[in-house]
Amino acid sequence: MSWLLTRLLAGVLAMAAGGVAGYLLGRPTQSPVLSAMLGGATGVALAALLDALRGARLMAWLRGPQEQQAPRDTGFWGELGYRVERSIRQREQGLAQERLRLEQFLSAIEASPNGVLLLDAAGQIVWCNTVAADHFGLDPQRDRRQPVTNLVRAPAFVACLQQGRFDEAVSFPKPRHDGTLSVLVRPYGEGMKLVLSQDVTDRERNEAMRRDFVANVSHEIRTPLTVLAGFLETMANLPLTEAERKRVLGLMQQQTQRMQTLVSDLLTLAQLEGSPRPTVDRWVALEPLFLQIEADARALSGGRHTLQVDHPTGVQIAGAQPELMSAVMNLINNAVRYTPDGGSVELRWRLLPDGGGEILVADTGPGIAREHLPRLTERFYRVDGSRSRETGGTGLGLSIVKHVVQRHGGELDIQSEPGKGSRFRLLLPAARVRVAQTADAPAEAA
Repeated sequence: MSWLLTRLLAGVLAMAAGGVAGYLLGRPTQSPVLSAMLGGATGVALAALLDALRGARLMAWLRGPQEQQAPRDTGFWGELGYRVERSIRQREQGLAQERLRLEQFLSAIEASPNGVLLLDAAGQIVWCNTVAADHFGLDPQRDRRQPVTNLVRAPAFVACLQQGRFDEAVSFPKPRHDGTLSVLVRPYGEGMKLVLSQDVTDRERNEAMRRDFVANVSHEIRTPLTVLAGFLETMANLPLTEAERKRVLGLMQQQTQRMQTLVSDLLTLAQLEGSPRPTVDRWVALEPLFLQIEADARALSGGRHTLQVDHPTGVQIAGAQPELMSAVMNLINNAVRYTPDGGSVELRWRLLPDGGGEILVADTGPGIAREHLPRLTERFYRVDGSRSRETGGTGLGLSIVKHVVQRHGGELDIQSEPGKGSRFRLLLPAARVRVAQTADAPAEAA
């Protein structure tokens, strides 16, 4: 109440000062009392006018944008202006902090790998992040305040919103792209909804690949097991001549070898996928590796093909010797098996201009049609399944080659045309290739 006492005291002092002045001025005219009354009224009027002017300045400041300071008057209006200005500044500071927190929150949602869509009680879009806009084919700015069911017409999604089934996620094709979305709706606030979307295309593809892989492995193993079971039953129930018995045992051995090769390739793939990449500080000499592969290839060919093998003296590859041996040997085995008698098989090394290296395996076999090339490295993919089984292939060799070269930081390039043979190139980065200064430079095998 100090401000009220101050204003009353100011009014009383103004009236007293005006009365005294009027009394002094009225004495010469023989009317001091009337002059004192008029003087007092005049003092109060002047004080009220001054107070009104101060109040008017404050009201003018309040009606404006309040960007400048409030009028710094003394007394009641000065204190009122100061307190109003402080309250406004505190409110603005609080709003700025809330706005900053909201921006940080939205930035965090924007960085989420999942789509986030906010809907109001009427099902209209309030906000969405970039991922959700891509998932649902929306424009984050243009489509605000639009009913989401007018823009996303997937029946499963519309039924979920209309029926209020928010317990489980729904899946449906992406509106404008190939793929599948998994969408989960959660209610919050007063009728508002939070829509979370996730692209499950890769997950479904991997799941399908896993199912296919299990089915292919089961099929590949079941076939020789069925053959073995049939031969065992034949040998147990039928009297066989010595020639027939030898023939059956040979076929059983062939099927057993086929299963062993399949299991070995599966274990190799599992090891490649589950182990860390080969380090770059273990160097493998390429020349002895090529010599060993050449010896195995000549034994497999049995003189039926012309083999041309380079001897890369002093060349070293940073990596794992068993993996490199497995990759190149798989390519050589395929080349020998599929190249007709009298054909040629090449194993070459070339240093690339950028310092990298190229291991080339080329043959003069029947070649491969263009439509098969992108899928050659898929597990169990065969251009001609019956022929692959006849030659002892498991359908995993090129998948192993691809994994090995990728683990060494390189890539597998395949070039082939029907009737013109095939060329398989293992391209290795410069960081994993070095050429020793002398032919007898030491090399460390993995």
